[in-house]
Amino acid sequence: MNIKLTSLFLLLSIAHFGFSQDSELTSELYETYEKYKEEKLDHRRIKHHELQPLIKKHAVNPLFTVKKVGESIEGRDLNLISMGTGKTNVFLWSQMHGDEPTATQAIFDILNFFESDDFKDEKIEILNNLTLHFLPMLNPDGAERYQRRNVLGVDINRDALRLQSPESKTLKRVRDSLNADFGFNLHDQSTYYNAERTDKPATISYLAPAYNYEKEINETRGDAMKIIVYMNNIIQKYAPGQVGRYNDDFEPRAFGDNIQKWGTSTILIESGGYANDVEKQEIRKLNYVSILSAIYTIAEQNYKGIPLAEYEKIPENDRKLFDLKIKNATYGILGTDYIIDLGINRLEVNKEDNNDFWYSSRILDQGDLSTYYGYKTFDAEGYTIKQGKIYPKGFSTLEDLKNIDPLELLKQGYTYIRMAKIPMEMLESPIPMNILGSTYELPEFQLQVGINPTFLLEKNGKPEFAVINGFLLDLTSGKGQFKNAMIYR
Repeated sequence: MNIKLTSLFLLLSIAHFGFSQDSELTSELYETYEKYKEEKLDHRRIKHHELQPLIKKHAVNPLFTVKKVGESIEGRDLNLISMGTGKTNVFLWSQMHGDEPTATQAIFDILNFFESDDFKDEKIEILNNLTLHFLPMLNPDGAERYQRRNVLGVDINRDALRLQSPESKTLKRVRDSLNADFGFNLHDQSTYYNAERTDKPATISYLAPAYNYEKEINETRGDAMKIIVYMNNIIQKYAPGQVGRYNDDFEPRAFGDNIQKWGTSTILIESGGYANDVEKQEIRKLNYVSILSAIYTIAEQNYKGIPLAEYEKIPENDRKLFDLKIKNATYGILGTDYIIDLGINRLEVNKEDNNDFWYSSRILDQGDLSTYYGYKTFDAEGYTIKQGKIYPKGFSTLEDLKNIDPLELLKQGYTYIRMAKIPMEMLESPIPMNILGSTYELPEFQLQVGINPTFLLEKNGKPEFAVINGFLLDLTSGKGQFKNAMIYR
């Protein structure tokens, strides 16, 4: 065996040893997660004031150092939580986009983990070799409104050069003061991303950002790639095939690209979608497990032998997922029947306090959607799309709706009811039928991109399925997911 082959074999052996050695730890982290999950953050739309008691709780523990490092435009504190005595600095920041909270929750799960008495040997290894720094919720004003941008209307992740926002200045100042060796840039992405050429959602997506237009790979960026390969192997155990890789085109205004350029090995993590996980709690758990495991491998330096070529094997992100895909449905227009596919998404509309939402669904695409996928795909071969009718009996108040059986009305072909007095604060229909005001004129039914998807699927002239505001309901069994229907005043 020549020297080159011997070296390659050694590198592969080291990488395999690292994965095998940490596999047991990863499994234990996953299995014991509920013990450390921060129960006070039990919903997705968390706010800055909910974090403050948790930060104060950890601040009294001598393990942690909590320091105010800045303020948002509206004066909300930005805090850095640090622990460890190691010479390698690892900096993790979350929610620079206000509506991307998954990793913020995971950070507080991780802090609970370190505050516990468990995993003593692993914690000693981590805290003796690393100093960890967490900056949760960099954009608290955006989080208050559950919006991407800050109050200035700026995307903080495109403010690394101009540094107009105080939040951006804080991030730059903290990174520079730490001279961080590793950085974890923690985000959420659209739930409609999928792993390229598969029907699998990109539950987690990664990127080792480029630091120049040439996309060169130096040691700094190479180490980030190796950590990503390591984390990908972890996620594959719990969400097989559900990992994507972002396009690495250089964006000179972005923080990730610049932090990589400034000498910090930067790992971008994007939390996407997972079936039946609207609140992204399973994805939160995967963040917790994979980030802690990555921190441990940085402390152990097991990542060093991972071949860079493995990074390129991670499928690229694509965006070809719908909440509901209906394929092979028959649709008649002007006396002719056509076969058509529909791609339907359920779009969230914030309620006034931004703590909750309702769905206003839309047809996003129609035609041949054979290269697209759905979280739920229904083969409607043999079914004909038909408009639902308006139930002839009107109702006066919301209380009156308790006396009807929506499923029975849907079976009879009714998808709309009229209500004379719709309260102004009522934003959505609580039953699987759309509510019309007493004078609302229902437009002529025509399938087209942009309309609300409400119709029946008939076979032999009998409704067997209903799509109500983008939710598919089986009229025979009564089964199907449902949150709300629409109101048209």
